[in-house]
Amino acid sequence: MNESDQLADRFEANRAHLRAVAYRMLGSISEADDAVQEAWLRLSRSGDAGVVNLNAWLTTVVARVCLDILRSRKSRREEPLGVHLTDPIANPEHEAMLADSVGLALLVVLETLAPAERLAFVLHDMFAMPFEEIAPIVKRSPAAARQLASRARRRVQGAGATPDIDRTRQRKIVDAFLAASRGGDFEALLALLDPDVVLRADAAAVQMGSPAEVLGAAEVATTFSGRARAAQPALVNGSAGVVWAPGGKPRVVFAFTIGRGKIVQIEMLADPARINELDLSILER
Repeated sequence: MNESDQLADRFEANRAHLRAVAYRMLGSISEADDAVQEAWLRLSRSGDAGVVNLNAWLTTVVARVCLDILRSRKSRREEPLGVHLTDPIANPEHEAMLADSVGLALLVVLETLAPAERLAFVLHDMFAMPFEEIAPIVKRSPAAARQLASRARRRVQGAGATPDIDRTRQRKIVDAFLAASRGGDFEALLALLDPDVVLRADAAAVQMGSPAEVLGAAEVATTFSGRARAAQPALVNGSAGVVWAPGGKPRVVFAFTIGRGKIVQIEMLADPARINELDLSILER
């Protein structure tokens, strides 16, 4: 085996770990794969000469790439068409990639953190990286990096991000939401929504006139009250959701995250390419 093949084998031995780091950082499978590929390109160009701990070196590279992506994503959010969504609903590929099944609700909370906070929390709390190694990545002192992780930890713990994976309970809540929306029952909608619920729309939905983001139970209830008359219940990657499918063709999909018996997030997807990638089953009313 030549030197190049040996380097590739050493990288492959670290790929699962790097992908898990990148996914927790970015909440997107495709972007996580891009970050891991960039790490390989940098390693293949520079080689591992002088690298004492290849796993730590690669993790640092992936973390820096992810930090750049997060900062770029944050700046794009100032533009209406730049809204980013995490992958809608956990699917078997997620579970195969992450043995401990990082839930979508946790990813939703991580999405609210500043890029440096998210990096410090993920690397320290999830992967036990010392703050002395995190500090150079975020260009802070170890003490400042510790504070970043602490702030993020309080945010995550305060959110109680535990998604409800009981499909029957999901369907009851989503069906009740759909009925309240159709009937214009504002109080019923409020009762089903978490006080800090967030509605996010992808770029295609924004082009159709939807706001990119709506925060809070009252605001989300107002958005849906008296609407959704043509929408139908559906399974979106195995979880309860709603779809608008005129003529039987899905045009808009609403993916729900349920936690503590309330709706904590709704993702509105109208991009045909993303909809085609979903495992979507329209249910009878």
